[in-house]
Amino acid sequence: MTVSIEDIRRAADLIKGQINPTPCVSSQTLSEITGATVYLKCENLHFTASFKERGALVKLLSLTSEQKQRGIIAMSAGDHAQSIVLHARRLGIRSVIVMPRFTPSIKVEHTQALGAEVILHGETLDETISFTQRLADQRGLELIHPFDDEKVIAGQGTAAMEMIEICPDLDVILVPVGGGGLISGTAIAAKGMRPSIEVIGVEAERFPSMSRALGGTMLECGTTTIAEGIAVKSPGKLTLPIVQKYVRDILLVDESDIENAVLLLLEVEKTVVEGAGASGLAALIKNRDRFSGKKVGLILSGGNIDLLILSSIIQRGLVRSGRIARMRVETRDVPGALAGVAHRIAEAKANIVEVHHQRAFTNRPVQVAEIDFVLQTRGADHVQEIIESLIAAGYQATWMDDDPIRLTR
Repeated sequence: MTVSIEDIRRAADLIKGQINPTPCVSSQTLSEITGATVYLKCENLHFTASFKERGALVKLLSLTSEQKQRGIIAMSAGDHAQSIVLHARRLGIRSVIVMPRFTPSIKVEHTQALGAEVILHGETLDETISFTQRLADQRGLELIHPFDDEKVIAGQGTAAMEMIEICPDLDVILVPVGGGGLISGTAIAAKGMRPSIEVIGVEAERFPSMSRALGGTMLECGTTTIAEGIAVKSPGKLTLPIVQKYVRDILLVDESDIENAVLLLLEVEKTVVEGAGASGLAALIKNRDRFSGKKVGLILSGGNIDLLILSSIIQRGLVRSGRIARMRVETRDVPGALAGVAHRIAEAKANIVEVHHQRAFTNRPVQVAEIDFVLQTRGADHVQEIIESLIAAGYQATWMDDDPIRLTR
């Protein structure tokens, strides 16, 4: 192996006092939900809200005086860039960051605000990577890879080292997998400190690059995922053999699994975690039977989630749980009919958010009106109560969700 437990211990000593250890806390509620004893390593609480600060700093501190003088360059669409720039500025190292053209403007602005020269180039990540390598050669800059680097891997392993020092009897650690830097460092540290521990990776179903590489097959990955932090099309040359040696399994989670995990962490733990960071919890929930009764550590790798995406996840989650519900009610098209339905809904202690009174775009009889309501409720059972109340009053009512409950009189 190119990285050892001793390398990770040296990395931990190197960053001591420069990066604060992040908490590792137990979650009683998530433990009750999953049937496992759950511990959360809160890497989303770094200044840049990402574990990548660890590897970035270790790599920067390993540079020679000449390399620091020339400056560094990195390709990144987010967390790696901000981590590199933050610590490069503190160490007095000039930094250049190349970002794909599709990078959200807020990430570009944050990276520039930290003091980097930011260059937008490439419509695809492959184009951006090729351009970055050429620019590094032209300017004589030291290229810092986001995951395929021994120093970066050693730095990322310090998160697992902290976790096991706090929770020495963990049975399993679930780790998000993109290019493999975090899981490689985690596996080396965990196995070096507790040989019996299982290290299991988690990938988005749309980007199963590591699991496919382990199986000796390659396939075209998807184009988008809510877990963009692990949306990597091919694992690293250094990380793949480490994962082959130390990692027990790679689990896949779909987009709805990840959405639900992000919402659950926000609602239960009051912590904001990006899609990649929530993938471990998504895998734990999806595979409850496999981990039941075990002590499971989850690495919440980052918290950099776009607010519009987070808002959508919250709204969609409220709809799925029935706390925001669309309901269609049929009434006679006469004065006071709408007021009568609204009164019934109010008696059932639901709040009306929207009302759409439909007469024209329907195939119902001309003397019948369809009224669509958006309601705030206490959940699915409450929606059921409202529908039954309306039916008892002589109305026809339908819950308009993806799997509608149709109760008509």
